[in-house]
Amino acid sequence: MSWRPTYRSSKFRNVYGKVANREHCFEGIPVTKNVHDNHFCAVNAKFLAIVTESAGGGSFVVIPVTQFGRIDPHYPKVCGHHGNVLDIKWNPFHDNIIASCSEDSSVRIWEIPDGGLRRNLTESVLELYGHSRRVGLIEWHPTTSGILFSAGYDYKILIWNLEIGEPVKMIDCHTDVILCMSFNTEGSLLATSCKDKKLRVIEPRSGKVLQEANFKNHKVNRVVFLGNMKRLLTTGVSRWNTRQIALWDQDLSMPIIEEEIDGLSGLLFPFYDADTRMLYLAGKGDGNIRYYEITLEKPYLQYLMEFRSPAPQKGLGVMPKHGLDVGACEVFRFYKLVTLKGLIEPVSMIVPRRSETYQEDIYPMTPGTEPALSADEWLSGINRGPVLMSLKEGYNRPNKLVFKAPVKEKKGGVVNGIDLLENVPPRTENELLRMFFRQQEELRRLKDELTQKDIKIRQLELDKQISLKT
Repeated sequence: MSWRPTYRSSKFRNVYGKVANREHCFEGIPVTKNVHDNHFCAVNAKFLAIVTESAGGGSFVVIPVTQFGRIDPHYPKVCGHHGNVLDIKWNPFHDNIIASCSEDSSVRIWEIPDGGLRRNLTESVLELYGHSRRVGLIEWHPTTSGILFSAGYDYKILIWNLEIGEPVKMIDCHTDVILCMSFNTEGSLLATSCKDKKLRVIEPRSGKVLQEANFKNHKVNRVVFLGNMKRLLTTGVSRWNTRQIALWDQDLSMPIIEEEIDGLSGLLFPFYDADTRMLYLAGKGDGNIRYYEITLEKPYLQYLMEFRSPAPQKGLGVMPKHGLDVGACEVFRFYKLVTLKGLIEPVSMIVPRRSETYQEDIYPMTPGTEPALSADEWLSGINRGPVLMSLKEGYNRPNKLVFKAPVKEKKGGVVNGIDLLENVPPRTENELLRMFFRQQEELRRLKDELTQKDIKIRQLELDKQISLKT
């Protein structure tokens, strides 16, 4: 029997990475030197946000995506946090709303004006306090407006209803720091990876752990749901300390396949595009991005190609589908953080096509900018897939959704019978210092108010005496 190679037809086998010209990059940005394993970057069709190095608190810059070139050192920042900013995420349904979390144990919601910032932004739309330790991860719900998830170093995940500005659920099933959160397409399931080496699939509204895996040969670091394929992909480390990826069924019984990538030590970040079924693997500290095509049949994971660059990446932001250049057959776009150069470099993944017409086969209907559910509907138990849009006609359509912050006093939030804000004790020396400085700042503010009121009282007394004499 003669040997014959097997060829597999794929319209994405020739996808290539194209780095933007230098005049279309962002330069002079002091990217944070924090070693936390996050991207420190978030992007949407309007703005690019990058966490920056700063003293005396945490800050990040927000730049319009069309404002290329060198950024002024005194460019306005979002700087209301008292500790380092650890994660930032744009609202998927409102391009001007961004959430941030910090070492100061808070989550904040900010509204960025059209055209960007003209001065430092210190007042957030919402301040959310509920974690007793620093908050390392935040994720917006993929189909519901006003629902935000936050994971802290207190090993808890809080679900926030931003319409009332309160936590509505606490997921308390982890025994160590949560490393990653990922939703399925309709947001009815949440997958988490944890420092306790376990992979979990959770029903978020009840907090019930549906499936749990603790596989000895594969230490999980990051997890991503593969759209509606009812499968997950994890990146991690093998027993021989090589970087490895594993494909799982949703029941997490055993990995379908495991594949070793290389012997480097940097964390592997997975990015999945459900429209093209392409998986991108980018290593922290590498300059390379590998990409694969995922199928339901063997070999399940088909290696396509590798984008190579000499500049190492600290993190990567991903442009949503409605922000891509469909005329250039662009199917994915990264914003790569190069810390040493203070450079943000757009990298486009392009399908080479000769025709300049709209390519419907590589741009199917995709999740758009309209929520499928309200917060109350989702909390009541309703599940609904994302509202789809065509990139041919709808990608420049303005979003009419308006974010309204609730007017409320700061008060303790009771979730699962636990008061989250009342007398939360500091657990470390840093937390104690932050609490002390916050109290000192509050005392100074109150003293200033008293002084102003004393001056006003004296002025009124003088006015009264003058009026009596006349």
